[in-house]
Amino acid sequence: MTATGANHLLEEFAALREIELLAARRDRAADTKDWDLYLSLHAPDHHSHNGDYGDWNSAEEMITKVKKSMANLITAHHRHTPEITFKSATVANCIWAMEGQSFWQQGEEEHWFHAYGHYFETCEKREGSWLFTSRRLTYFHTRKSEGAIWPPPLD
Repeated sequence: MTATGANHLLEEFAALREIELLAARRDRAADTKDWDLYLSLHAPDHHSHNGDYGDWNSAEEMITKVKKSMANLITAHHRHTPEITFKSATVANCIWAMEGQSFWQQGEEEHWFHAYGHYFETCEKREGSWLFTSRRLTYFHTRKSEGAIWPPPLD
């Protein structure tokens, strides 16, 4: 292997690790409701589509709606088995298997929602840091407690 080839591999491994850490921080920020950290992990022009809520067309719109939707939830987000494909040295497509659980009080009853699916995301390296630029969440299996109102209303 040439020095150039070895350097390219090292750069790609470093980028893979940075993207994995980006995703881990995003899930931790969501579960701990660290909204400043959560917002900082997304490009301002971030676009997302969440089947529960439709399209959000900026990081500011996303954070506003995520804060509202999660205001009364205790959550546990988990990502597994990433598929990260580089389109260039600064752009990556990512697919993550996911499992998420949400718990909340609805009137006098405790309720839950449990989902399995995939995050389809794009990331870009901007000003030296990897950021999420898009996200689409799809579920392939969900369950919820009887009588649960899901998704939480944004009004």
